[in-house]
Amino acid sequence: MWRPGPLRAAVAVSPRGTAGSPRPLHGKVALVTAATDGIGLAVAGALGGAGAQVLLSSRRAHNVERAVQELRGRGLQVSGVTCHVGNAESREKMVQAALDTFGGIDILVSNAAVNPHLGPALEADEGTWDKVFQVNVTAAAMLVRLVVPHMEKRGGGAIVLMSSIAGYQPMALWQDEAVRDRALETLGAQRLGTPEEVAQAVLFLVSPQAAFVAGETLLVAGGARARL
Repeated sequence: MWRPGPLRAAVAVSPRGTAGSPRPLHGKVALVTAATDGIGLAVAGALGGAGAQVLLSSRRAHNVERAVQELRGRGLQVSGVTCHVGNAESREKMVQAALDTFGGIDILVSNAAVNPHLGPALEADEGTWDKVFQVNVTAAAMLVRLVVPHMEKRGGGAIVLMSSIAGYQPMALWQDEAVRDRALETLGAQRLGTPEEVAQAVLFLVSPQAAFVAGETLLVAGGARARL
C-alpha cells in the first residue's frame, strides 16, 4: 500500500449514515479495477458502504452495468466505465472518468489481473509472459503513475495493489474437494476465504485507521504462511 501525505481531516470525524453506522470514507473517491465480480465487486461495495464514491471498471460493458445497478440498489454512490487496463488509452479514459464524475481520486484499488497459462511456468511461451507482465505489473504501475498527481492535489490518498498468495507459494488447481483440501493443508489454511473478508482488509488499509500503514504486504489467507 502506498499513501502519499496525510489523509484530509474531513474523514477523521467519521460521519455517520442514516442508520447510525460509521462512514469513515465520506467525501472520498475510490477507483476499483476488475470490480464487477468476486473480490473486486466486494471491495467496491465495502468502500461504497463506508461512504466513498466509487468508480468501478471492467472490460465488458454489460458486466459494468450489472455491477453498478447492483451497488446502486444498495443505496451506494457508484458509477462505472469499461476499461482494459493493459491499454494505455483505456487507463487514461478511466482515470478521467473518475475525475469527471466525482471530481478527484483519493483511493486506487488495482485488482485487475490475468492468468492465461495453467501449468508449469517453464511451459509458458513468450506471448503469455508478455501478457502477464502487461496486465499484472505494467498496468498497475502505470495506474499508480496516473492517479498520484490527483491524490497529491487533494492532500493524500491510498493505493492497494491486489495480488495472490501464489506469489509466495505455488498452488494446486482443483476440480474436487479432495484436491482442494490437500491444497489448503499444504498452505496451512483451514478453509477458503470469501471476497467479503478480503474487502474488509482493503477497507482497513484505505481508511483513516491505517493512516500510519504504508509499504506493507498484508496476507488475507486464514493463517497460510503465518509468521508466528
